[in-house]
Amino acid sequence: MEKEIIKRFTSKGVFPHQMAFTLLIPFRNIFLSPKKLVKRLELENNFNVLEVGSGPGYYSVYVAKNLTDGNLVIADIQPEMLNYAKKRIDKKRIHNVEYYLCNGISFDFKDNYFDRIFLVAVVGEVENKSEYFNEFFRMLKKGGILSISELGGDPDKLTAEEIKRLAETAGFEFYKLYGNKFNFTINFKKNVHG
Repeated sequence: MEKEIIKRFTSKGVFPHQMAFTLLIPFRNIFLSPKKLVKRLELENNFNVLEVGSGPGYYSVYVAKNLTDGNLVIADIQPEMLNYAKKRIDKKRIHNVEYYLCNGISFDFKDNYFDRIFLVAVVGEVENKSEYFNEFFRMLKKGGILSISELGGDPDKLTAEEIKRLAETAGFEFYKLYGNKFNFTINFKKNVHG
C-alpha cells in the first residue's frame, strides 16, 4: 500500500490524498503564491468562484478571504481532500466556502453562475478534459475568467499550447498569460459575443 502511494505521488494521475500535507508546504510559493494567484484572477470581493482540484486548500484560504461579499466553492474528486480542506478552513473561521465532490464528468451548478473558475496543477490529472472544459464554459458567466496554472515538477503538467487548444475548442478566448513555460497561469474569457 505504501509503495503504491509513493508511486502515485511521483507519477501521472490523481494526486494521492495520503500525501496532501506536501501540498501545504510554503515552498510552493516559489512557484505560485496564493497572493500572486489572487492578483492573476482579477478578483472582486463579491464574486462567485469555483476552485477545481482544491486538494487540502492551499489556495482556497487566501481566495476565500478576498471574497468578503462573495462565495468560494471548492471541488475535488477525493472526499478526503475536501475533508482536509474543510478542517483547515473551519479552523481559520472562514464561512463563505462550500464543498463539492466531483464525479469526473459533469458539475451540478447552474449555467452562467461563476465569475471565476480556477485550477492549479490539476488539469493534467483530469481524465475527461473536453467534458470539463465544456462544463467550465457552461458554468462561467459571460466575460468571466477561466484560469489555469501549471507548476514545474508536476508530472501531469500540460503546456500552455495544449491548454489553449482545449479551452478554445470549448469556446473560450485567450486572455492573458503570466510566468514562463515552467510555471505559468493562462487565463481565458468566456466569449462575450456568443
